This record gives sequence, C-alpha cells and structure tokens, in this order.
Amino acid sequence: MSLHLHYSAISDVGRVRRDNQDSGYAGPWLLTVCDGVGGAARGDLASSTAVQALRKLDAEPADDLLAQVAGAIHRADDRISELVEHDPALSGTSTTATVALFDGEKFGFGHVGDSRAYLLREGGLRQLTSDHTFVQTLIDEGRITEAEARTHPHRNLILKALDGVRHEEPDLFEVPAQPGDRILVCSDGASGYLTDDRLAEILGSGTPDYAAVELVRASLEAGSTDNVTCVVAEVREEPAPDDLQPLLVGAASDLPRRAPLTEAVGGLFRGHRSGDTGEIEPIPADAPPGAFAADPIDPETARYAPRPPVRFTWLRRALLTLVFLGLGWIVVAGAWAWSQQQFYVGEHDGRVAIFRGLNADVPGIELSRPYETTDVDLARLSDIDAEQVREGIEASNLDDARVTVDNYAARQEVD
Repeated sequence: MSLHLHYSAISDVGRVRRDNQDSGYAGPWLLTVCDGVGGAARGDLASSTAVQALRKLDAEPADDLLAQVAGAIHRADDRISELVEHDPALSGTSTTATVALFDGEKFGFGHVGDSRAYLLREGGLRQLTSDHTFVQTLIDEGRITEAEARTHPHRNLILKALDGVRHEEPDLFEVPAQPGDRILVCSDGASGYLTDDRLAEILGSGTPDYAAVELVRASLEAGSTDNVTCVVAEVREEPAPDDLQPLLVGAASDLPRRAPLTEAVGGLFRGHRSGDTGEIEPIPADAPPGAFAADPIDPETARYAPRPPVRFTWLRRALLTLVFLGLGWIVVAGAWAWSQQQFYVGEHDGRVAIFRGLNADVPGIELSRPYETTDVDLARLSDIDAEQVREGIEASNLDDARVTVDNYAARQEVD
C-alpha cells in the first residue's frame, strides 16, 4: 500500500529578528528545514542555498533513501563552499539541515545541527533527531535536564552545521510510516520554546495547515526570540488534493503561499515579508539590536560565542604528549636499528678496522664503534691507502668490508 503526504509549511521572522534566516520546504516527497547561522555572514543565504539544493530531492525516490539524502546534504554543503569561495565576506556562514524523504512506505532522515524532526503517532510524540549542540552533550552526560537546557546560557551553541568547510557527516536513519502519522520538522525557534506536551497537543489538532500555524503562533506567544519555521505533514491513504503545491517558505521563499491557508485562519496571518506568516509587525528599522528581546542573551550571538573549554584539558594534553613521545621513540629506534646494519672500514689505534654504524661525527653522540680489528698496520700502507682508510671507506655490508680489508692486507709493504 502506497501512502501519501498532506503537508503545510509556515515561517515567521519573529518578534526580534530583522531578517528571517530560516528556510523551509514541503512537497509530496520531501520535508526540510534549514536554520541559517551567520549573522552578518548571511545565514539567510546559507539556509536558502541549502534548501534550493535539497528541494531537488522532491521526486519519487529510488530504493536507497539514505544514500539520496546524504548525497543531497553533501551537495548543499558544496554549494555553500562555492559561495564562500566566490565571496570571502561570507566566511563563517552556515546552516542546520533536517531532511525527511518519503517513498510511500517510510521516511529517510538526514540531520545536521539543532533543527528537529518529531513523529506524532497515536497521540505519542517522539523526537526523532538529536541536537548537535553543547547543551545536548550536557544532557547526554546527565549534567543538566531537558528543562534546564531551555534556559542554559549556551543553549544556542551548535557543534555541527553545513558550512562548506568542515564537511560534517549527517545523522542518517529510517522510520516506517503508517496512516495517521504526523511529522513535524522545525527550527529551534519552535522546539526551543514549546514543551513536548504542548507540541503534541498542537501537532495533533486540526489539519496540517492549522497545526503549522498554531505551532508558530504558540512559539511566539511562549516568548521565542528567534525566527520560527514549522513544516507539518500527515500520512494518509488517500492522495493529496490536486491544488496542494510544493511550499517554499522563509529566506528561500519564491513560491506564493496558496490562498486557502490565509482564508482558513481568518486573515490572521497576512503573509507579507516573503513567506513569513506576518502575525508580528517587523521592528522599526532604527531600533537598536536586541531592543525588543525578552532574553538578554542573543541567540545568534551565542552561536558564535567562544566554545566553553573542553573538560580534562590537562589529560588530553598529557595523552597527546605521550603519543608524540611514542612516535619519536619509534623513529629513533628505527633509525638506530638501521644504523646497526651499516659497516665501513676505518682506522683504530693505527690499524685497519671494520666499524659498525655510520661514518659521521655528531658532537656528544657515538654513531659507530669498532666491530673487528685487523693486523693490517697503517704504517705499512702507502700514504694514499692510509689516507683513504683514515677518511673511512663505505661498505655495503660486513662481507664487503672484509673484502676491502683483505685487499689492503695484500698491499702491505713487507719489512
């Protein structure tokens, strides 16, 4: 049995931001949200570039969902890399990416950053993705709770994003679909301010259009100071209506919002500012940054704040030191073993001798020592032969050195 998606998408600039750096897309096969990171480095450009690359997935997929999702995310990362290479002023821009590709039976997910995907099934909400954030590492370690994470001063500090430089590998996984499932893909402007109970309550109400609008409105009423983007889809057995067209919202918006949504909510969302819901008027152009912020910690500033020092720094340095010392010892031991396979003929106490090691002088280091002393007296050799021996005569191996000695023995002057 092939299932179908009935979907909706909404993005709002929010109460504080001057620009919308979120981008979202919803289509019959694809749901995605990208939250731009970059401030002056144009996070809106990063998110819209990523979504424009990812939306090419919106076609009936082949067998390997995850390979297609991973490839599209990597291509989006490459596009951002090309942008930065063309305009160095964009260096530092990046975006999250949460992608859900549907094949009629299951979803293939790809995820980088702190946007989220949720599944509502039979009234129970499950968070499908795991945030790539500093506070999530604290939660995983049991140092803080989910509730504490919502007010943590570094809650917006992301550890992985698409920036065209680090080429992060996305989290990839599949989720089987069944009729009645609802999928929510959203930016942290929604998930960071609504509890799971509130998300489940709204996500399970009304049509996907209604749920998307209510999720954005509830996020703003809960005090969200960020852009808010919500993509909602319901899995059904019956096909979606013919007038349900793909939706592109937020910074990437270049498709008009279809009329039924505005009519369905009584004109509450006036739909201006390129894909925003338009519930909140934009802040005055001459208002100082953060003048309307309810939170003294600006989320975008927090994303670029210096990362907290890594715990156990001394241990990491000690381990690195041990590694380097170990590598150095291996190199020295290897060089010494090689030198002990080298031989040359030289002079020792006035006689011709075979030396083991290198025929070189390094102050304070003995690179060779006599291996065999012969009865060939340098005084009985010609001046030329004696000088050659004093300078040292290289040999390819011990047998070669012994042949050289025999040659000099034969050329000794007899008394």
